[in-house]
This record gives sequence, C-alpha cells and structure tokens, in this order.
Amino acid sequence: MDDIILARAVHVLAVLVWIGGVAFVTLVVMPSVRAANPPAERLAAFHRLEGRFAAQARIWVLLAGLSGFWMIYRAQMWDRFFDLRFWWMHAMVGLWAVFAAMLFVIEPLFLHRRMMTSVKPAADFARMETLHRILLGIAAVTVLGAVAGSHGF
Repeated sequence: MDDIILARAVHVLAVLVWIGGVAFVTLVVMPSVRAANPPAERLAAFHRLEGRFAAQARIWVLLAGLSGFWMIYRAQMWDRFFDLRFWWMHAMVGLWAVFAAMLFVIEPLFLHRRMMTSVKPAADFARMETLHRILLGIAAVTVLGAVAGSHGF
C-alpha cells in the first residue's frame, strides 16, 4: 500500500502544478500580454513566454496520468467508471486526455506551425484565451469534484 500513498502524493503534486500553471497562464499571463501588446502582436508575445511552460506542463501532465492510472490499477478501482456517483473520475480522465492530446500531439504537430504562420493573430489569440478560460473552469469543477468525492461527498 505504500506505493499507492506515494502515487497519491505524486498525483496531487502533479495536478497542483499543472492546473496551477494553467490558472497562472489564463489569469495572469494572457491578460498581461493582452494589456501590454497591440492585438496583432499578442500571439507572438504569448509564444515567447509559453515555450518554457509547455515543457514543464508535459512533465506534470505525464506524472498526473501515470500516478492516476497506477492508483486505479493497484486499488482495483475500475468499477468506479461504471458508477455515476464517481462522475469526477470520468472528468479527471477526460480533462487529462484533452491536455495530453494538446501537449503531446496537437500542439507540437499542428498548432505551433499554424500559430507561427497565423494570418489572423488577434483572432487566434482571443480564441486561445477563451479556450484557456473554458478549460480552467472545467479543471476547477473537476478538482472540486475529485477532492469532495474522494472524501466521501
């Protein structure tokens, strides 16, 4: 059982840094970029800052996924996915899958190239900002549900 305790600690740390990073980017970095740059330059300004965070986000998302899978596997919690009272388990996996797809597939293979050659950088930045806000909202609901649900609520 010590491995489950370690996995839970790694999982909480990974989610904390990952979602905390998303919150920082969404609530601090993007509004700062918007305030400090004209619309046509916002996308480029954001990419200058975002590159350093993306590599860290990949590590934390990977650790969150591996530790979460390990806890489900070791504690044999597969049946929770068939019980709607554990909706937050589905939300965690879904949120993780969206971020994993973005960070490991969509962003490096397609999105970076598209953003670097954007013909509408102002619109792309606005769309990216909206998407970040939506994902942060979903993440907040998921974290609240997961903490409450894992403690019996």
